[in-house]
Amino acid sequence: MSADRALLQAALSRGEQEGGSVEFKERLTRELHLSGGRRESLAAQLKHRILSGDGEAMYVVGVTDAGGIAGISQSAFSETMDVLSLLAEEAGAHIEDVETWGTDDDGLVGVATIADGGALDVADDHLIVGTAGHVDHGKSTLVGSLVTGSPDDGEGGLRSYLDVQPHEVERGLSADLSYGVYGFDEDGPIHVDDPDRKSDRAAVVEEADRVVSFVDTVGHEPWLSTTIRGLVGQKLDYGLLTVAADDGPTATTREHLGVLLATESPTVVAITKTDLVADDRVDAVEREIERLLRNADRSPLPVSRHGVEAAIEEIGNSVVPIVRTSAVTREGLPVLDTLFERLPKTATADGDFELYVDRSYEVTGVGAVASGTVKSGTVDVGDHLYLGPFPDGSYRDVEVRSIEMHYHRVDHAEAGRIVGIALKGVRAADVERGMVLLSQEADPTPVRAFEADVMVLNHPTRIQAGYEPVVHLETVSEAARFDPEGGQLLPGDRGTTRVRFKFRPYHVQEGQRFVFREGRSKGVGTVTNLLE
Repeated sequence: MSADRALLQAALSRGEQEGGSVEFKERLTRELHLSGGRRESLAAQLKHRILSGDGEAMYVVGVTDAGGIAGISQSAFSETMDVLSLLAEEAGAHIEDVETWGTDDDGLVGVATIADGGALDVADDHLIVGTAGHVDHGKSTLVGSLVTGSPDDGEGGLRSYLDVQPHEVERGLSADLSYGVYGFDEDGPIHVDDPDRKSDRAAVVEEADRVVSFVDTVGHEPWLSTTIRGLVGQKLDYGLLTVAADDGPTATTREHLGVLLATESPTVVAITKTDLVADDRVDAVEREIERLLRNADRSPLPVSRHGVEAAIEEIGNSVVPIVRTSAVTREGLPVLDTLFERLPKTATADGDFELYVDRSYEVTGVGAVASGTVKSGTVDVGDHLYLGPFPDGSYRDVEVRSIEMHYHRVDHAEAGRIVGIALKGVRAADVERGMVLLSQEADPTPVRAFEADVMVLNHPTRIQAGYEPVVHLETVSEAARFDPEGGQLLPGDRGTTRVRFKFRPYHVQEGQRFVFREGRSKGVGTVTNLLE
């Protein structure tokens, strides 16, 4: 809820005028305002307000016809926004923004800004890139230089743009899971002047033929589980692993590389901070990375020797390009631009709609919002979906109230898009990370236990029956019991185990990859069989 009432006061001061762009409404209801000829009449009124405001109108909701503060309930405000959205669609317009304020009697008053033109039809080409790397290896600074097109000041000044902003979550309906976004059109990169400014990011989505979103992760070892969630839980097209030239590969580098390879994400390694060291040091670090990749059964492809065209043609599960970069001199950043502009998208829209919930929150006047990356299929405003499973194994019918992507309201989203979906029919407190939104064409079954093929990457002794690591599968992070076939698994072993979630069921499918972790012990697995 906005604390600044200047917008509300300005709208009230302007008031309703015959040829003005401001309209006062106490509330709108489906039953009264969408029936008979009322819908057409109100849509014509809205169109008149937009024309009077040179393409933009302001609807003040929760006030009397005279502009007095009345205040309405949250449910009434939500219904009013639903009706207003339908009227805007009828008038060839869309709701650009909504701000709300509380009243003394716990009611709501709000200002909806309505702009001419339908909801944004975003670019079909949207690349999701997951970033990883040891703390202080220049990951966020590199992304900051990519999205702004500007060099860093040498002190990591660009990094602050990509810090998680609490107000973004409080603002609500934008699913800005990625902490950086830029794009491309026929003339090349489209940068943002200030990644913190929502209008800059929205403009990229609106103008670009291809949008690139970066899902930033955490470099500190104690937060490895957060990194795993960021890399496993999103529908990544590519991974970007950073290694600082003044430090070289670390244990965390190996951990992050292992997670990226376990998710089978085609990956690019960027050697950062090349401006800080001599060329022979960069050469040595590149050789270390090559050895690390070969030990993981991957073929390194240094772009400095083989060229960017070879990287575009060869990148995949077995070939990993290596790019030398500096955010200060911008060495290598044009190479990354070329890669992200031309690499093919790996996610497809095939199959029924599916989205694993990564975050959930409540937006005043809107209600529950679930955000995440669309894994498959498509979704439209007004669709009815299944949400679940809940702790008792049930799935609930919910309706898609609205969809937003990078601060833009959209009518439609498909696989590979990072979106926020406002839901009708559920409380925000009941929507949890790890749940899934599914097309009602699906016949979902909650899964508490499954069999899996696993590989133990690291363990101090042996894994025996009753071992309880945390399993990271899509956005699920849950303690689970392992019961290995044959009674035990040793470090480096591949084998079969029964996995049972400790506390509740989830939506699990055969073929899904997962990571398990407990202390310094880590491994990867593939679901092979669902159990009752």
